[in-house]
Amino acid sequence: MLILMKNGATAEEILRVKQKVQSLGFRAHEIPGAQRIAIGITGNQGKIDPDIFATMGGVEQAVPVSRPYKLVGRDAKPENSEIRIGDTSIGGTELAIIAGPCSVESWDQLITTAKAVKASGARFLRGGAFKPRTSPYAFQGMKEEGLVLLREAKKETGLKIVTEAKDITTLSAVAEVADVIQIGARNMTNSSLLEAVGELRTPVLLKRGISSTIEELLMAAEYILARGNLNVILCERGIRTFEPATRNTLDLNAVPVIKKLSHLPIIVDPSHGIGLWDGVTAMALAGIAAGADGIMIEVHPHPSEALSDGAQSLKPARFLELVAKVRQLAPILGRTVHEESH
Repeated sequence: MLILMKNGATAEEILRVKQKVQSLGFRAHEIPGAQRIAIGITGNQGKIDPDIFATMGGVEQAVPVSRPYKLVGRDAKPENSEIRIGDTSIGGTELAIIAGPCSVESWDQLITTAKAVKASGARFLRGGAFKPRTSPYAFQGMKEEGLVLLREAKKETGLKIVTEAKDITTLSAVAEVADVIQIGARNMTNSSLLEAVGELRTPVLLKRGISSTIEELLMAAEYILARGNLNVILCERGIRTFEPATRNTLDLNAVPVIKKLSHLPIIVDPSHGIGLWDGVTAMALAGIAAGADGIMIEVHPHPSEALSDGAQSLKPARFLELVAKVRQLAPILGRTVHEESH
């Protein structure tokens, strides 16, 4: 159930409604909106009588929610959410450009890439310190040392850091460095990890699982919001289909569908979506045209020498060409791209 407060409801009226929800043994989630506050109720196993709240001060309406996700849906918040990350955001007019190597491999590799990313106008540096891989024998990342390098790259460039927490054990170390904590496709259904990042207030980039439906992605986000962290960005990164010509199938259909169902921002990861460097630019532009709030691109100074995902990584010069094309497309869609001042 959602309790929609009146425009101008006082803090005391909101508190009384939340206390009433808690007195019934349920959890109350305050969801700020542009015009009014909504209070989501979770923890109930059956229907709640809306009349319990209808006569309370400041309440406009108590609305039953039929969808399994209560907090990520448009019922809870009709307008788009804009996730603040320092002096920038994801989900507003400006397209978010997140770029960097799949894995942090060395200081030279990371800082070379970071400087190219910054020069393009991107505000976010992606890089994996902990790398869960399909094979236990593949490069698993530099781990804690990689986090140290990411911290140093942030100091030198000012870029926001997006890096993955692969489990609860590594979460605290990642949270100390990351401006955005990435939950990878393999962990989208890891409810314990989702609940753990939900206890934080650090923004979370939640990737769609390789065989997960749109509803399953939204339910994974619900785990995070239900623990109080409303700062979630969704990521379409391709799903597994019968087609072997590409690494995955980037589901561009998911972008407008999710935009209709949820207020959370969504970006696309065309690097994983197609898995072929020469197709990344086309799919990035297609994702933005479909309505995505940003893109995440793998960039490496020497892709042929990359320890992971070299085949889908762009060289810095090609990445700059991609961003130049994004700048041409953005105004057509009413979007902007940050311009790095020199």
